[in-house]
Amino acid sequence: MIQGLDILKKLVKEQNLIENLSERELNNPENAGFDLRVGEVHSLKGDSFIGVQERKTPDTEVIAKVGENKSVIIKPGEYLIGKTMEKIKVPKDLFGVYILRSTYWRCGMNLVPGYLGPGYYGEILFPMNNLGNSNIEVELGARAIHVFFFKIEGESAEYKGQWQGGRVSAKEVEKQI
Repeated sequence: MIQGLDILKKLVKEQNLIENLSERELNNPENAGFDLRVGEVHSLKGDSFIGVQERKTPDTEVIAKVGENKSVIIKPGEYLIGKTMEKIKVPKDLFGVYILRSTYWRCGMNLVPGYLGPGYYGEILFPMNNLGNSNIEVELGARAIHVFFFKIEGESAEYKGQWQGGRVSAKEVEKQI
């Protein structure tokens, strides 16, 4: 069952479900979750490898960051990685899902929905892929994704993976957990 705003607001205050949540979201949220903002944008550099026992993700470079840049322009065909301003701390009895705000796909941007497992802590990373024919300018601090949470009935396993803490890429070849 999707958790309602009354429950989520309580979890924000009592369990720090979302750190750095904007006043707008605390006081006037929409739907059954919260909108989160673009804090950083990364570009991919180099090759990657996904194997059975090992993996290597491409290096990334921060190309825009809240407080340092006003906006970023995403060109047609360009693929970047966004990182939220907010940090999430998912309790063991919840499972989070995030989707792209509709304004973005109306402009030509695509996002595959993502999930936040129980026990995950950190910023949320999300793809910023311009599938349209025109540049898309995104102001840093603008709302980008909508996150909502489901209650888990029964036992769950906590996320203890290598992406804990909002890490964007692996600096070297790693063993799969």
